[in-house]
Amino acid sequence: MASAAAAVTLGGKGAALSPASVYALSQGLATPAIDPAALQRLSTRAPSPQETPASLRELALAPAESRAAAAVLLNKLLLTSADSPSALVTADTATRLAASLDLAAAMPPGSRDEAAVAAASAPVAVALAAVVDCCAAPLARVADAVAALSCEAARGDANAFEVPASGDGLSAKDEADVAADIKMLIFGSKLVGSAGGGSATTFAKVPTVNGIFREAVRALHARVRIELNAPVKLGKRDAGETGEGKEEALLVLATQLARSVQAMCKLSVARAKLCVEKSFDDAELQEKLTAGVNIDDLKGMLDKVMIDSDAVSVLKGVYNYLLKFRDLLAWEAAVAMAAIEADSSIEKPQAGGENGVGSSTEKPQAGGEKAKGDKKSKKKKALGKGTSAVLMLLRDHVTNGSDVPCVNSALVAEWGTALSLLFDPKCPRLETLVEKVKEIVESNEVRRLPKIPKGTRDFGKEQMAIRERAFSIITGVFKMHGATALDTPVFELRETLMGKYGEDSKLIYDLADQGGELCSLRYDLTVPFARYVAMNNISALKRYQIAKVYRRDNPSKGRYREFYQCDFDIAGVYELMEPDFEVIKVLTELLDQLDIGAYEIKLNHRKLLDGMLEICGVPAEKFRTVCSSIDKLDKQTFEQVKKELVDEKGISNETADEIGKLVKTRGHPLEVLLELRKETSKFMGNEGSVVALNELEILFKALEKANAIDKIVFDLSLARGLDYYTGVIYEAVFKGATQVGSIAAGGRYDNLVGMFSGKQVPAVGVSLGIERVFTIMEQQEKERNELIRATETEVLVSILGKDLILAAELVSELWNAGIKAEFKLTTRVQNHIKYAAQSGIPWMVLVGEAELKEGTVKLKDIKASKEEEVKRKDFVQELKKRLSEP
Repeated sequence: MASAAAAVTLGGKGAALSPASVYALSQGLATPAIDPAALQRLSTRAPSPQETPASLRELALAPAESRAAAAVLLNKLLLTSADSPSALVTADTATRLAASLDLAAAMPPGSRDEAAVAAASAPVAVALAAVVDCCAAPLARVADAVAALSCEAARGDANAFEVPASGDGLSAKDEADVAADIKMLIFGSKLVGSAGGGSATTFAKVPTVNGIFREAVRALHARVRIELNAPVKLGKRDAGETGEGKEEALLVLATQLARSVQAMCKLSVARAKLCVEKSFDDAELQEKLTAGVNIDDLKGMLDKVMIDSDAVSVLKGVYNYLLKFRDLLAWEAAVAMAAIEADSSIEKPQAGGENGVGSSTEKPQAGGEKAKGDKKSKKKKALGKGTSAVLMLLRDHVTNGSDVPCVNSALVAEWGTALSLLFDPKCPRLETLVEKVKEIVESNEVRRLPKIPKGTRDFGKEQMAIRERAFSIITGVFKMHGATALDTPVFELRETLMGKYGEDSKLIYDLADQGGELCSLRYDLTVPFARYVAMNNISALKRYQIAKVYRRDNPSKGRYREFYQCDFDIAGVYELMEPDFEVIKVLTELLDQLDIGAYEIKLNHRKLLDGMLEICGVPAEKFRTVCSSIDKLDKQTFEQVKKELVDEKGISNETADEIGKLVKTRGHPLEVLLELRKETSKFMGNEGSVVALNELEILFKALEKANAIDKIVFDLSLARGLDYYTGVIYEAVFKGATQVGSIAAGGRYDNLVGMFSGKQVPAVGVSLGIERVFTIMEQQEKERNELIRATETEVLVSILGKDLILAAELVSELWNAGIKAEFKLTTRVQNHIKYAAQSGIPWMVLVGEAELKEGTVKLKDIKASKEEEVKRKDFVQELKKRLSEP
């Protein structure tokens, strides 16, 4: 831009050539300088002229275009020389280019390598794209500011900018960002409203159209940045074809930008005409203000751009189209400014007001054509704080600080011309305008109540007290069974997670590419555990982990997108059913000690489930997808599941009915086991089912001896949709009044570790859905109507005054003695007592003037409402004694 340094250094270590620098060099606003170290790397050999690349012959370039292309080629030669020391780039060519900044000065190339760089780098197309980028980038910000100004002038509908971002990838980010930015600009306006009508339709298009323009500008910028600063890899590919490929890529991006510019032009014209219609009564003035603007001319310009087939011609056309858009945007801004200036009911911003804008001081209204809003008003209407700032900058540019004269068509035309020059990167004030708009939209001055994303929660102090108590119980159970703690990254490589969750893989949160690694937020803690075991070549491990996981699920009661899981897993080779028994026993102990009320643990075996499907006639390749449907039986009727099986999964009606008969089997584990092992049972003829039933017999007998069998229900409808389960599967369900669904689940996964390392390490585990358990515990606390203590404070040191030094002395003695204490400074005794009662603090140490004189303190038992005076030197020991009493 115009603010670029007088010299642009090329070839320096770590330096990057920007589109703004290319533009400055093309316009003669800066001169090129070769970095001394880069110059030393160049060959001092005499040039050996080569044939000029076909793409650089007979080019009809304007001087500015030639300077831009020469700068790009010079930079590419220096980059390639630094990247490949063997590349033959002559100092003669580089210095000639830097001195003349004329593309013709580098032709013919002085070596074969120079010719290859010239052909492969497509310097003309890249230079033109850089110029287009430099001109388009600031217009993305300016266009939003002008749209906001027009919205004010036309008394537009602010509801047009209510475009929420969904956060689930199903909304356009740029569209939501534009809407949010314009809301910031018009914040505080008394002009915009929610009237609907034609203005609502016009302004409702702004977020989408401006968002598409932003997206196109950003896409071109990203490509241009790469092409400007990536060295040419010599000898890898045909140089000519490489250059043509670059031109093709730029052509695609440029045409996308051109189409978005056309949409921006049409919308700018529509907004300007709406401002004229809404703001001026005089038909003659309306005609003069809109004369000469023809939408059909815009389409003709676009058609001319699109008819060209080579990138250079297209980029030149896009640049000219961009200049036309700049003129239209300036005209729209001039019209909006005129409409605001001519309306005496609008409070005009003056320098020296709040934040430099929005002063209530009002200059006498300029005479001239009568505006619709030119009526008597007791109280003038204020512009938005952002649009006030923008208006001041624009008005200062077109008037040079003088008063606004009579508003007429000639003045609007004059302003339009001045603003078009302001929107040119050559103008030093453009950067000030863009930075001001950026400052406004990033200031967060809307001060609306913030929200959290769907499917997430904040936890206050009472809730955190419940959670910490629960985590303490859970950790204690895990440690009692000899488990060690483990922590893993909150995100994993995407390849680690994919293919492990069946149809639920669509719920994985993918992260944006941050430098070549595709990552995703963890879906559970089991797959990261298996990855850890495989990566570290571990043969046996009993571990627990308490951490957050993330799922792109539809939020509902008890179902969140971010939530804690508490996992307990045992990996390694053990006796049959040994770890399975312990994991289920751990689950029963967890739920018993958390004291949430009645629950049951539904249990099945994956081999038994597969055997059931085989018996019913389901093809083996459909086992997993059918299991995913069966897994929904806890939320849907069998008729709904059957419809899915038949219509979507391709299962016959007869097969589905057979499945329906068997999945109804549930009951006491030993009783159902006995039923399934009868000679007449179809399961006894299935090899996998027999293996499963034998394993379950061992498991059920062990659970019976451990007094845990009564919590188990053998349920053939339990499927667990995750692909990695291979043996016993289970799911705990809360049976109380609070409906939360499953509260824990797990199973055996013998092959998961092997997916990462090839070494099979069998494992079994359980995951406690602690968020749903918290929901139950919180509801129970409400029903008990008991005080939930957010702190463990035992003593409140209450100073009846403002003596911080005294408070520090007393409370430090308590802290040093290991007593949990707080302190409070206030003269009102009741404030101390109220705080202690509300916080559930059992004891107070009261110190006032009388106590200070006598060298004593008062100990107050809050619950018993009794006080006792003790000597100052003994109060710590007295408190320790009382706190130790039952």
